[in-house]
Amino acid sequence: MILWIKALHIIFMVAWFAGIFYFPRLLVYHAQSNESSVMAQLKVMERRLLFFITPFAILTAVFGVWLAYLYGWQWFVSSAWFHTKLLLVLILYIYHIYCFKLLKIFKNDKNKRSARFYRVLNEMPVFILFAVVILAVVKPY
Repeated sequence: MILWIKALHIIFMVAWFAGIFYFPRLLVYHAQSNESSVMAQLKVMERRLLFFITPFAILTAVFGVWLAYLYGWQWFVSSAWFHTKLLLVLILYIYHIYCFKLLKIFKNDKNKRSARFYRVLNEMPVFILFAVVILAVVKPY
């Protein structure tokens, strides 16, 4: 059973990340655009994408907590790599919540940041994903 829970955790994480990688890219295009019809279309795409991937983020957490429970308390308290992973995952959830703030900013046409800012924002989850996968697979400490 634990392998099924782990598989579902990974599946939902991959689906969540697909959206987390794409959402800021939409913001790059939105920040660059001056055409109202394009901006209106991007607003629809941004909203639909963020609301589509949010259940994946929730299910990633549900199956992750379930896994931690199945592995047991001793495993949880004695795995330093896991604590680092949890911190990085927490940062990702804060990032996800921040995306809702950005959605509102663009919805209300109040963006003050450049496309470059959103390009950098777009890369942050990539590096966190690298670290989380390495921690989960290699368990370096």
